[in-house]
Amino acid sequence: MNLSNLSPAKGSVKKEKKRIGRGQGSGKGGTSTKGHKGAQSRSGYSSKRGFEGGQMPLQRRVPKFGFKNINRVEYNGVNLDVIQKLADDHKLTTISPEILFEHGLTSKKDLIKILGRGELKAKLSIAAHAFSATAKTAIEANGGEAIVQKF
Repeated sequence: MNLSNLSPAKGSVKKEKKRIGRGQGSGKGGTSTKGHKGAQSRSGYSSKRGFEGGQMPLQRRVPKFGFKNINRVEYNGVNLDVIQKLADDHKLTTISPEILFEHGLTSKKDLIKILGRGELKAKLSIAAHAFSATAKTAIEANGGEAIVQKF
């Protein structure tokens, strides 16, 4: 045993919570560690979200911009190369939103737009909610038809 590894006997020193506001003798009396005056020393104090001590808060310093169009129609795009692969793999002649949903390409309530990426070789009858101009010409060039569904 030497001075570097001295420690109190086990159980002789308690680690208990400091009790504040229990008289001057405790060293934590008087202001009960809350300092003098001000809102934070009072009971019932709670700061507002984003309050920065009177400084202009960040959400008021940063300017507003842009808007959200409430009439926007959001489509889920499916390209021709994906449709061609689907038709080859499953020997399909008609493609509809239900078939795309069954094969995991879209969700149940998605609005589907057929896009023109890739090459279409098969003669297909494709039903969707919208078509891009290039997709429509590619479908009709192969003798297929593009059927626009109502949503």
